[in-house]
Amino acid sequence: MSHTKTENRESFLNFSLKGELIKAIKELGFDHATPIQRKVIPHLMSSDQDLIASAQTGTGKTAAFGLPLLDLTITRDTNVQTLILCPTRELCIQITKDLISYSKYVKMINILAVYGGAKIEKQIKSLKKGPQIVVGTPGRTKDLIRRKKLFVGKIKRLILDEADEMLSMGFKDDLETIIHATSKKKQILLFSATMTPKVVAVTKKYMRNSLEIAVARVNRAADNVQHLFYMVQAKDRYEVVKRIADMNPDIYGIVFCRTRRETKEVANKLMNDHYNADTIHGDLSQAERDDVMGRFRKRQLQILVATDVAARGLDVEDLTHVINYNLPDDDEIYIHRSGRTGRAGKKGVSMVIIHGREIRKLKDIERMSGISFTKKDVPNGLDICKKRLYALIDKIEKVNVNEEQIEPFLPYIYEKLNWLDREKLIKHFVSTEFNRYLSYYKNSKDINVEAYEKGNTKRKKRNRRKFFNSKKSNRKNKWNKRKRTK
Repeated sequence: MSHTKTENRESFLNFSLKGELIKAIKELGFDHATPIQRKVIPHLMSSDQDLIASAQTGTGKTAAFGLPLLDLTITRDTNVQTLILCPTRELCIQITKDLISYSKYVKMINILAVYGGAKIEKQIKSLKKGPQIVVGTPGRTKDLIRRKKLFVGKIKRLILDEADEMLSMGFKDDLETIIHATSKKKQILLFSATMTPKVVAVTKKYMRNSLEIAVARVNRAADNVQHLFYMVQAKDRYEVVKRIADMNPDIYGIVFCRTRRETKEVANKLMNDHYNADTIHGDLSQAERDDVMGRFRKRQLQILVATDVAARGLDVEDLTHVINYNLPDDDEIYIHRSGRTGRAGKKGVSMVIIHGREIRKLKDIERMSGISFTKKDVPNGLDICKKRLYALIDKIEKVNVNEEQIEPFLPYIYEKLNWLDREKLIKHFVSTEFNRYLSYYKNSKDINVEAYEKGNTKRKKRNRRKFFNSKKSNRKNKWNKRKRTK
């Protein structure tokens, strides 16, 4: 037991990394290595064997491959030595930022991000300065190779990050073109949250004698995240999102939908209903995406509606809620989604909206992940009105009054409201903010569906059918018996 404890607290000092790297990561608050870092860093530092790692975002994989490749980079050589490929612009920028922060004290190191949606001329100019490490999205990387501006024929390491996403987004041909342009002697490191058939096909085609490792998430999502599910009819999913938002005035979360079309529909409904929401999806221009993501990071938006692919690279620490509008097709994706909340020791809530037939899939996620879902009733109108009213009263009580600024306006306000006594004034003031909830939820219905209700209904129908069939059979037998007697 003591051996495991020591191993789980292994220091970065044990990996013989350069002092400049150790100094930088200490400043970043890195103390002890995560499971993937303990496996990948020593391997990359001492071996040129290919590596296949099953690892999700949140396991510390950027530092796992980033620290050793920075240590191994020959700074006096201005050829591209490491190429890192990832699925989205946001993730590309995030990885580059991380590598730059790790190498803060390393002199003469040059790291460049190349991605679509930005001017290619600027990236071509930066390539002429001789970056040793290039982080790129497949489309832009292939384009730069084709234009003979990015030379990858001498790279020593190729890192495929989030390989499953790159392949699911249709980058297979781009990846193959890039791999063919690289040196045959390179080391390949592949990281993927799920080992889909497409990922396995790539590993078999391009990787030989690979070391395979698998690690669980390190962020304490299981401890800090409460997993809830609401069971309603499919047509009531949007109503659940509305009621959750109304019950949580300070919500700061992501609503995950399965398709691009669904994200647009849900986001448009939320915005039309005056919620502080927006969406990211594939039809947005890069400038529009940047605008939405920037506003969300600054908390100018409370609710972001997105698909899993669109949300890649969006790393936000303080999410209070993750709402699964649909259950994802892959059980592991749920773990990935829920891990976006409850970070840095804070508490978070991951919610799933399901209908009766999906209860079995929920049980599969529980078995696979070791987490436990709690069934919650969708709040009713009375609950929501009470919560909003008390939140409003708290806000009024705690508001900071600037006597100097408000002073010039008070005579008019006193004169205007002089006819109201204290009780009426309070009622008028509260109703200004509160009436829309009262009117909306006045005749709201209970939209909860009991677990297994559909199964019970089917069972009742089946039993009723059996009963009538047996009565029918008895009548038939009596008739045949009467005929034989005659």
